Formats: sequence, structure tokens, C-alpha cells
Amino acid sequence: VGLTVNGKDGKGVGYFESDAGRMRLTPRHFAYLRISEGCNQACAFCTIPSIRGKMRSKPLEAIAAEARELCADGARELCLIGQDTTSYGDDIGQGWNDQTRSGGLPELLRTVCAVADEATRADGLQRWVRLMYAYPSNFRDEFIESFADLCAESCLVPYIDIPLQHASDAMLTAMRRHVGAAQQSELIHKLRERIPGLAVRTTFISGFPGESDEDHQALLDFIEEHAFEAVGVFEYSKEEGTPAGTMEANPELAVPARTKRERKSEIMALQQALAFEQAEFLADQFDPEDPADSGLRLDVLIESAAGVSEDGTPVYKGRAYFQAPQIDSVVLVHSLEKLPIGDFTRCAVVDSDGYDLIAVPEPDLTA
Repeated sequence: VGLTVNGKDGKGVGYFESDAGRMRLTPRHFAYLRISEGCNQACAFCTIPSIRGKMRSKPLEAIAAEARELCADGARELCLIGQDTTSYGDDIGQGWNDQTRSGGLPELLRTVCAVADEATRADGLQRWVRLMYAYPSNFRDEFIESFADLCAESCLVPYIDIPLQHASDAMLTAMRRHVGAAQQSELIHKLRERIPGLAVRTTFISGFPGESDEDHQALLDFIEEHAFEAVGVFEYSKEEGTPAGTMEANPELAVPARTKRERKSEIMALQQALAFEQAEFLADQFDPEDPADSGLRLDVLIESAAGVSEDGTPVYKGRAYFQAPQIDSVVLVHSLEKLPIGDFTRCAVVDSDGYDLIAVPEPDLTA
């Protein structure tokens, strides 16, 4: 059943199929909830607008109904997705750019969190709501305040996925990102100041046409300054029909394949060092001489069995609030008792293993 929304994209794409009643391919305990389809940003490297059309927001009542359905079907975590989630509602008179300011993403987050909280009151099961794919130029102070309030008062986790793509003004302009490096830095600082414990995931493109050594260094400096909790890096690859594809055809702008690989490796080496340091810092809060009263305590969503440790203790793979499914690091939980898959377990972080944390359930600390 198609959901009719306002506006056509010139190709007759003015709707997208409802996700209600779908067969989910993810494990039962988490689900992706699509809030929109298409994108109006027209970044120089991206084919999404030509393939998926202009931004079409799913009506709020349909999103609420799907959230309710997913919670009833066992989802303990709802990940809100779209090509540009921070523009939600602009095309249907419910977004930030609408003069009536009738809701936009803050209202959507309040609505989905209310649905999840209602389900929790009914069945007593903890739930998370997570925001993905937020476009950096669309943040407003009102949204940040609303996000912070929901993290403190509801089930929204203090985690934001913001694909930044670069940190050089020259590259951001060439990419048509509608945002500058200073604005991005200000945004990250503002988010961290207002939202305690915030985890920020981002992605970058290395080797975009015209990228100089100075541009690359600016990106490295930016990553080191902000110490993101998670970073993905992609070598630029030409997409036919995009402005960047035309730039790549210019030998004066094209970045050699070897240089792309080397720059990507430098970025990932830096991020690995930062991530390992962060994991070690969290683990160092645990004192084995005082296990009951030390260590970072986290609710961990148990996802699967992961074998046994060297001493024969069963190990489970799970995630804390700062780890999105399928793309981020994990928490390896060593438990003396069998843990139910798809449920939350209160744990203490006792060690780290590279990107990942090692934890034990609180009852095991004094066993």
C-alpha cells in the first residue's frame, strides 16, 4: 500500500511503499524505522536524488503506527533512518523550514519515544530509540535542546550519526555540503556540551577530486580534535552523472588511487588509536580490588552468544547505547549465567580489547 505524500520529484515519484507489516530481516530485538525517502541536498558525489528522488517524508501517524507495531513484535531498539533525517517534514508542512514550525524532527522523536515508552509501561521491557543519518547543516538550537531533553527524560539514546564527509572548507564547498568546517566544529562542541555522554558517529570521504595534502591534514586535525566515538572512511569513487564524476575526469583534480589508499589508511590509523584510547579509558575505571563499587556501569543489549573465554566462561556479544547495530564496536559480556538474547543486562566494564569493551553482569562481580 503506497503512502501518498505532497510533492513530485519530476519523475512521478511522490510516494513510497509503507513498511507496515513487513518481514524483518534484522534480529527480532532491533529494527530500522524509515521516516523518509529521497534527498534534496544534491551533494556533488551522490546519486541518491537521481535514483530515489526528492525528499518524501512519511506521515507522522504512519511512523507512530509502525513504531507501535515493531515494539509489539519484540523490537527493543528502533533505529530511525532516512537519507537526511534532520530535514524530516519539510515537504509536508511539518518541518523546520515550514513557517508554522509545526513539529519536524523534534516532534517525530517525541512521538516515537512516547510510543516506545508506552510499550515499556505495558510490558516492563526497556527500549531504545536511536537517530541515524542526520545532516549537519540542518541542526537548530531548538532541536538540540529537544534532543537533550528526550535523552534525559525518555528512551532516546545520546547517540547521533552525522555524516560530515570532510573538514576542509575547500572540500566541503566542492562537495556542495552547504556547511563549513568551523560550523561543523561548533556543532559538535555544542552537542557535546548540551547532551551528557553523547556519542557521535560520522563518515568521511578521502581522495575527493581536488583534495590536496593540506585538505587531508585538515581532516586529520579535525578527527583528532573531536575524538569521535566511531568513524567510517571511504575512498572516493566516481559515480556517473554526478558533478564530482565530471571533476574526476580532469587529470588535474583526480587523486591517484594509491594516494587515496594511503590517505584512508592514515585516517583509519588515527581513528584506531583514538578509539583504543577511549576504550582503555573506560576500562580503567574498574578496580579489581573493589569490584562492587568501581567500573563504568552500562545497560547492554545482548545480541548473540560468542563462544567461551579462556577460563571457560560463556561470552556474549552485546551493545551499549553508544554502539549502533551492525556498524560499531561491541561489548563482550563474560557471564556466569545464561543471558537471554535480545534483552538488556546491567554490566560493569572491566577491560577492553581494541575497539571493543569487556564487561561482566553486575551480579557476577560479587559471585
